[in-house]
Amino acid sequence: MASATSYILFLSIFSSASALGAAQPRQSNISLDTSLYPTTNPTSWHSPNGRFAFGFYPEGTGFFIGIWLVASPENSTVIWTADRDDPPVTKDAVLKLTNGGLKLLLQHSEGRLISNISTGTDASSASMLDSGNFVIYDSNFHVIWETFDHPTDTIMAGQVLGSGSELFSSISETNHSSGKFQLSMQTDGNLVQYPVASPHYPADANYASGTNGDGYLSLYLDDKGWLYLHQGNVTSNLTSGYQNGTALVYRATLGVDGIFRLYSHDFELNTQQVLKEFPQVTDPCGIKGACGVNSYCTSANGQVVCMCLPGFDYFDTNRTWSGCRRNVTTTAGCYLGNDNMTYMSALKSVTWMDDPYDAPLSVTSDEDCSDACLKDCNCDAALFSDNTCRKQLFPLRYGMRDDSTTTFIKLVNTSAGGSSHAESPAAAPVIKIRRKYRAGRYRRLWRNKEPALVDEIAPRSFSYHELREATDGFKEELGKGAFGTVFKGALPRGQRAIAVKKLEKVVDEGEREFRTEMRTIGRTHHKNLVRLLGFCDEGTNRLLVYEYMSNGSLADLIFKADGHPNWDERVRIALDIARGIHYLHEECETRIIHCDIKPENILMDDNWTAKIADFGLAKLLMPSQTRTFTGIRGTRGYLAPEWHKNAPITVKADVYSFGIVLLEIICCRKNMELEAEEDAIVLLDWVHNCFMDGELERLVPDEVDMTELNRLVKVGLWCTQSEPGSRPSMKNVVTMLEANVDISLPPPPGFSS
Repeated sequence: MASATSYILFLSIFSSASALGAAQPRQSNISLDTSLYPTTNPTSWHSPNGRFAFGFYPEGTGFFIGIWLVASPENSTVIWTADRDDPPVTKDAVLKLTNGGLKLLLQHSEGRLISNISTGTDASSASMLDSGNFVIYDSNFHVIWETFDHPTDTIMAGQVLGSGSELFSSISETNHSSGKFQLSMQTDGNLVQYPVASPHYPADANYASGTNGDGYLSLYLDDKGWLYLHQGNVTSNLTSGYQNGTALVYRATLGVDGIFRLYSHDFELNTQQVLKEFPQVTDPCGIKGACGVNSYCTSANGQVVCMCLPGFDYFDTNRTWSGCRRNVTTTAGCYLGNDNMTYMSALKSVTWMDDPYDAPLSVTSDEDCSDACLKDCNCDAALFSDNTCRKQLFPLRYGMRDDSTTTFIKLVNTSAGGSSHAESPAAAPVIKIRRKYRAGRYRRLWRNKEPALVDEIAPRSFSYHELREATDGFKEELGKGAFGTVFKGALPRGQRAIAVKKLEKVVDEGEREFRTEMRTIGRTHHKNLVRLLGFCDEGTNRLLVYEYMSNGSLADLIFKADGHPNWDERVRIALDIARGIHYLHEECETRIIHCDIKPENILMDDNWTAKIADFGLAKLLMPSQTRTFTGIRGTRGYLAPEWHKNAPITVKADVYSFGIVLLEIICCRKNMELEAEEDAIVLLDWVHNCFMDGELERLVPDEVDMTELNRLVKVGLWCTQSEPGSRPSMKNVVTMLEANVDISLPPPPGFSS
């Protein structure tokens, strides 16, 4: 809970708005052309019962538009904020209800709509309802827009957090911009709280409802205080009911500390009570993500204090919770034959809730643990506890105090000749092998509390007749590829859009083997993988049913002539893809090599999230089936060199393909363009030449952050090294893309040591 000081500060920002609002009439119908103002009446519209207000509230140096629960002029709680991550507006702003919706009018700039109403629909009036929902009506009093459909950090009684929706915490009690935590109502039926700055793997979860596998559940809060998950005939209660009365109002809020709390407000007694917390912790440092990477959490009087590792400084001294980075621009790694270049710094009573990259070592002393890390080029840090040594990679995550653990950090001794810009061949790049120790951790973490989490989710078996009807006789073709043809369809009841792939030339393994493969693919669940919903194995028919991806492929985005995503979007898409491949390689139960990473196999969902398609299907192809070369599975231009050498194919083949895709994303062009200038026909060669000549600006079609461009190009060049062992793991790729490590100079792509 917030301290008394922060709570008083939080309440004080409403003093002017509440005082102005108290004298205004209670209003249930708001007509067109009615306006609100930040500092002059009217500043807000109230619900008929007077408990909720919609309008301007002061925050920081300006004003935001939101809804707050008004218990008295001295006690208000924000439950919704419009455009919460935009800068505050000035006192000259005006909010007006127009036939296009709520329009914010600003001096010296064009106005903007804060409500998105469907094209062809006109607003006629609006209301601030007693439920806390602000709604806009058409001329027939049908609701055409409502704040309940666009939650920020809170749901109120009567509000639903639908499948696939999220809540994001606020930064602080007095800053309602998006904060460090999110509560996701996942499409697998699991309600999970993650740190925003995490890969969103099961091991990152602070709380999970344990209902994964129950289908497309939604989170409900009713007027009796019941908080539950529901869909069809499946209901899972998170709380029991509480007192019901005309003076009681219930809300559930994801707090700035990452705890999801159910509150009751008693308007007769003018009190607020916390009824339930998810998760329940005694120490705020027990919440993963309370402090950022390479920092550890301590608590003082119930408040989080984040401390940097030795040799690290805060990313932002004004936001010490955002994490830390090295105060020299080199990684420790190894330095050829010079034992004085690196040393270990001990940090007593600190541990990390993250997996080691290698099997734990049995040692007899903390000195043995320190030496083991010092002599290991891959090791960045080591944790010693109970005669066990766990080697770690940077960035370190989820650090907290623990009297039984000592953390050793590998540092560079610059006084011994180390340079802050050293580029040692032995340390470039820091290729770190991460073995598969994270798989199954989600189950171990929750086994004693939530037995339902161990249930495996099997894709649904469809009949051929069902899928023929769902696709209207396989009428609408979405595309055709090496695995077969894809058709658009819809499931009955709810008309959920699906994509049905008719497989061709599948290995004739029989029903049992095919179903085994389907279960393997079906158990993969990640936000950056296209979800397998079902399959058909009737007779000779083999079909797969996927979630429908409405915004086409990455190829459609980056190769079109009339525009492309901006730089920030391209960087985000690259990180989406990297996280998906990393999951396939190291996080899912059965390790999967995709074998055909390319823009056509990266699809975009409704929210423009990039998702990898066709993973796990290479094993279903006939051994003789090829796409470009006999015996080779993949696509020309994206194939790693080992495909042509009869060498064993490992996950590093996917890393090479990703490197090519990353360069295509950066440059918004294909890996080979015969119409380009002679030195730019082959993208990989052109990128390396521009990199070495210091002419990276030639690569990009728009204005970008040159530091970030340099970093992404280096990642792409490391990924496309000709020797598989020289390529980084996808774990390291993700870390490099997140700017959490320094990246040394890559050799030419064809270099072989």
